[in-house]
Amino acid sequence: MIKLLIKLGLLYFFGMVMAHSQTYPNKPIGLVVPFAPGGTTDIIARVMSESLSKNLGQPLVIVNKPGGAGSVGALEVIRAPNDGYTLGMATVSTTAAGPAINPKTPYNPLTDLTPITNIAATPNVILVHPSFPARDYASFLKELKANPGKYSYATAGTGSIGHLLAELFKSLTQTFMVHIPYPGAGPALRDLVAGQVEIMVDNLPSALPFIQDKKLIPIVIMAPYRLPSMPSVPTFKEVGLEAVNRLAYYGLHGPKNLPKDLVDKIYAATKKSLEDPSVRKKVEDTGAIIVANTPAEFTEQIHQEYKIFKELVDKQKLKLE
Repeated sequence: MIKLLIKLGLLYFFGMVMAHSQTYPNKPIGLVVPFAPGGTTDIIARVMSESLSKNLGQPLVIVNKPGGAGSVGALEVIRAPNDGYTLGMATVSTTAAGPAINPKTPYNPLTDLTPITNIAATPNVILVHPSFPARDYASFLKELKANPGKYSYATAGTGSIGHLLAELFKSLTQTFMVHIPYPGAGPALRDLVAGQVEIMVDNLPSALPFIQDKKLIPIVIMAPYRLPSMPSVPTFKEVGLEAVNRLAYYGLHGPKNLPKDLVDKIYAATKKSLEDPSVRKKVEDTGAIIVANTPAEFTEQIHQEYKIFKELVDKQKLKLE
């Protein structure tokens, strides 16, 4: 009798899973962007939204939840039901850099979220306002060393990847700049272009239009090679700072214990979107590199990235201001 009940219970469970998979999604899906509009996370989300909506068969509604270097948006996803109707943009800031440098991060990025896929990777870049008295890395470094504390730098928030990379840069070069945190790259870029701050560490997609319009000057880029769009700008590896030479990722994740059938369905829809030449071009035109790895591969990538940043934080004794 007990064996029969167990068997019936298992049949019911698997039947419910299959039914859930077959009916999902049957209503709009919210996509939480953990930063303000205008930054790279927001740009990648909006580039993907139309195609993903089509492939999933339901509208994908973007919801910007800035604050806490992305932690506010991450918590919005973590606290949502694990039914697939609330997804989030997974970034290095929210899943690796922020938690690595901030021991008070209110969640565990390795256990409280379900990775789905890394959509794309992007280089990070140090930018200056045209009024800054340097146009190349050597002059930039010389100016900082000669004037400790004179200049301020903007980031997408305290604990963001831009903040951590800037602090690492300061530690390795023995320079000092004042950190000005913003609720996202969009507001920070606006103030940089307006000359309210002199320097910024940002992801390339959100910065690229301002670079192309010569409103901002790129000094050094965190990428595996020099980019064709800015061949005169060296990588951090070239200037002897390989530890800072890291790409950022922009992916999708859901709440903890998101059912595998839903993860697989969302991943398949994302992969199909990124196989569309028009979507690929839109993503690549931002300066991003398409990845589209599997849920298992993205999970491993997040674990490795967190480990690398935690080791960097500990080694360089980096702390929040």
